Amino acid sequence: MADRVLRGSRLGAVSYETDRNHDLAPRQVVRYVSDSGHEFEVPFANDAEAPATWESPQGGLGRRVDGVEPEQKKGKPPRTHWDMLLERRSIPELEELLNERLDLLRERRQEIA
Repeated sequence: MADRVLRGSRLGAVSYETDRNHDLAPRQVVRYVSDSGHEFEVPFANDAEAPATWESPQGGLGRRVDGVEPEQKKGKPPRTHWDMLLERRSIPELEELLNERLDLLRERRQEIA
């Protein structure tokens, strides 16, 4: 008899326990709107901090309706080759190196001519 009851059932996939005597954890519902205008809600626990953005079920990124914008992280300005060079050498050192290289080029030109 027990074999007949379980034969068509998906063991482990479905809970046969009812939710009647269980209290759900307190929740907050946060509304988001995507760039395409689609509004959707996401439930979070009351003690959880809801993120400023959430991926929309329709695709794209949704922002909170209540107007909380994400903080923009301060980015470092890109370092150029000149900036990295100045970290290693001073201007007088660079001028001295330039003059040495120019002298070498002048010597080569005189040898060729």
